[in-house]
Amino acid sequence: MDTPGSTWTQTLLSQWTWHWDHQLQQRLEGLTDEEYTWEPVPGAWNVRPRDPSSAEEQFGAGDFVIDWTFPNPEPAPFTTIAWRLAHVVVGVLAMRNATHFGAPEADHGTWSYPGGGAAALGQLDEQLAVWTRGVRGLSEEELRTPVGEKEPAFPDLTTADLVLHIHRELIHHLSEVCLLRDLYLHQHRA
Repeated sequence: MDTPGSTWTQTLLSQWTWHWDHQLQQRLEGLTDEEYTWEPVPGAWNVRPRDPSSAEEQFGAGDFVIDWTFPNPEPAPFTTIAWRLAHVVVGVLAMRNATHFGAPEADHGTWSYPGGGAAALGQLDEQLAVWTRGVRGLSEEELRTPVGEKEPAFPDLTTADLVLHIHRELIHHLSEVCLLRDLYLHQHRA
């Protein structure tokens, strides 16, 4: 970080915002409901209306649920765009926004999953706004502080480590969504 006037908070945030602004946001625009729930292979995990589901367990509070089983079977089922967006919105962002930035409590069982692409992207935008605002407000001292009980799986890692992890998760999973959109386009060309 040799840029004059730059802070570690700005540097960490730019890791995510550069990818969002230059690679991901445009690629996600116009997501159709057909793409959102398209199952490229049989038995894929998805977000679906509450009644029919191929998963042993269903999670969600609204009309739509996410397929999930704990522990994950081996090999884990293929996941759709809807499932991957739900994972990012709830498991990567909303739960962390609640724990670290004072957003409302969130978990997979109580979340109202959307049934369409536009609504899912709306939820993504909302959670990204909370996340980026929260990260932007972190001081350098807070970045060096261990996350503690807020992240029981790795309590000794610093908040900066958590930010890096979340950004990797966002870039990784949203790139997968873009790849699935490409596959859908090539499979469904008129």
